Amino acid sequence: MTSIAYNLVTKFCWWVTVFWTLRCRIIRREAVEGDGPLLIACTHLSHLDPFLLSTALRKRPIDWVARIEFWKYRPIGWFLNAMRAIPCRRFGVPVSMFRTAIRRLRNGGFVGICPEGGVAKGMRSVLRGAPIKKGVCLLSYRTGVPVLPCLMLGTDKLNCVPPWIPYRRGSLWIAFGPRLIYPQPDHPDRRAAREAMAAELSREFQALYQEALKEFGLCETDVP
Repeated sequence: MTSIAYNLVTKFCWWVTVFWTLRCRIIRREAVEGDGPLLIACTHLSHLDPFLLSTALRKRPIDWVARIEFWKYRPIGWFLNAMRAIPCRRFGVPVSMFRTAIRRLRNGGFVGICPEGGVAKGMRSVLRGAPIKKGVCLLSYRTGVPVLPCLMLGTDKLNCVPPWIPYRRGSLWIAFGPRLIYPQPDHPDRRAAREAMAAELSREFQALYQEALKEFGLCETDVP
């Protein structure tokens, strides 16, 4: 169930960002429509990515996986809890995160995860061939929920004040790929299945990147 705080925050932020300050263009918005659970795998050029995507898609709440260190700061922890974020330990096997994410997916929710494992630019980005973490593949494998690749560009330029000044109109570009459906748990080689999932997801990210550059009239030098 979506919290009142989540609804209030995303509606207010949609008015401030999408309506008042930013120009937002989206390829295949319809990809997130419909009922049922969904795993959203998003690129990560800025810590603002999950927040901005939730704002742009406010009609369907997204429960984002976030590193547990953010909960050390009480106001941030309160905000993340209000936004239904799922804490994740980056070292070892994040058993609690997987259990929570699986439960929410089985209840029909959207779960968002950045498979690069953190903000990734340049040669550390999947857009330029860097490997991704396989947690999103494991969640899909365990639940049968499809993965929706999502590319976000321009968020790295929103970490300063000028783009947020009204009518300065900073730019946000979002592109969704096709939903990817992976083998179910009866696959004979689970490790090989996850490796194949990760390879396919990486290819989709790179294809989305090239499509977005062409569609939005951007150059590779526009992307850090």
